[in-house]
Amino acid sequence: MSPVSVTFGLGANVGDAQATVRSALDRLHATDSIVLQTASPFFATPPWGFEAQDWFVNACAAGSTTLSPRDLLAACKAIEAELGRTETFRWGPRVIDIDILTYGDSEIGEPDLIIPHRELLNRAFVLIPLATIRPDIEVAGEKVADAAARFADDPIREIAPGWAPSPR
Repeated sequence: MSPVSVTFGLGANVGDAQATVRSALDRLHATDSIVLQTASPFFATPPWGFEAQDWFVNACAAGSTTLSPRDLLAACKAIEAELGRTETFRWGPRVIDIDILTYGDSEIGEPDLIIPHRELLNRAFVLIPLATIRPDIEVAGEKVADAAARFADDPIREIAPGWAPSPR
């Protein structure tokens, strides 16, 4: 299979969230058939959906993969489990969350796999980091940078430089 461009959204708010997001990026990049080229700075973001919890650390990453969407999802779930993620409740606290945001130009609508991520254009905690690395990606006919601009007044703030891939 030829490499397909892919973007990820990562978030955590339990324990050392920044270290966990870095570890998740390292593990994604170390996975056979996934190459990360860049990652956004890390951002502190308010909780979304369920607000009675700690703020999150969020980042996005971009790269390529030769995995199918289903195998890529399995790889993400395996990394989440390795890092200690357990199921809680929707929008609740998490040790790590890795979402596949885009997979080339594919549109997938399966019960447990929706690409592009269904809420991508509505979430500042994804759009703002993603716009720092892939502002020209279009989702549903809208550029990520334009969608992110709608959230200019959101309380999101950059807290750390982005992750950089180690040589393979």
